[in-house]
Amino acid sequence: MITSTSNSRIKEARKLQRRRTRHEQGLLLLEGVRLVRDVLQAGSRPVEVFYAPDLIEHNPAAQALVDTVVRQGVEPLACTPAVFATLVETVTPQGIAAVVPLPVLALPAVLRFSLVLDGVRDPGNAGTLLRSAEAAGVDCAIFAPETVDPYNDKVVRAAMGAHFRLPLRVCAAWDEVAALLSPDQRLYVADAAAAQSYDAVDWTRPAALIVGGEAVGASAAGRAIAQPLAIPMAGGAESLNAAVAGAVILFEAARQRRLSGRSAGL
Repeated sequence: MITSTSNSRIKEARKLQRRRTRHEQGLLLLEGVRLVRDVLQAGSRPVEVFYAPDLIEHNPAAQALVDTVVRQGVEPLACTPAVFATLVETVTPQGIAAVVPLPVLALPAVLRFSLVLDGVRDPGNAGTLLRSAEAAGVDCAIFAPETVDPYNDKVVRAAMGAHFRLPLRVCAAWDEVAALLSPDQRLYVADAAAAQSYDAVDWTRPAALIVGGEAVGASAAGRAIAQPLAIPMAGGAESLNAAVAGAVILFEAARQRRLSGRSAGL
């Protein structure tokens, strides 16, 4: 039982709360029954697993995960609740956490339906966009410059496991974004002031949607390469939350692609 927050393995795991350390080591610290289960179901083997026996005593799902990692040959490390609390950022931790390799899923040979997050800095919005993108059948999510780290704890929790099922890439410059996209993909950018409506677009063709941050919208670089489109709204509302707007457009695209008989990625 680990009883000290100065334990070396606890200290090393805690360092993964920092972006730089995550990317240098290629490791991610995540917490909670849902996320640990998603990792195991994705076929990823945890590097380390921490749990607090007192916190999972009445949680059969968490206990089952501890048993599963034991069968995989990973020795779970028991901690006191006080020690476990230093590993997580949730107010009411579920008592199980894991250090896992950063997920790097292979991209399809040709991208037909992509999402580009452009300066989306709010972790909740970024995670919700990833969750919506997976559900809408997006091939790949691209994090353009000035966007929050996709492996931020709040992004990971809001994405509800999408990191382990949806390929994503982080780009430091826009030429990297362009290199990822297929040449025949038409680029659109969500813009509340645009004249064209989002549902007037032919989404059955290869396309990529750029969604900007709430504060200033898409960057000049993103707007320069994409056709603007808007979501018509009644009343006095000027715009929608970035995650909501992205989901509305993504699911219109998914609807058209479904009705046309073309599923994402084909």
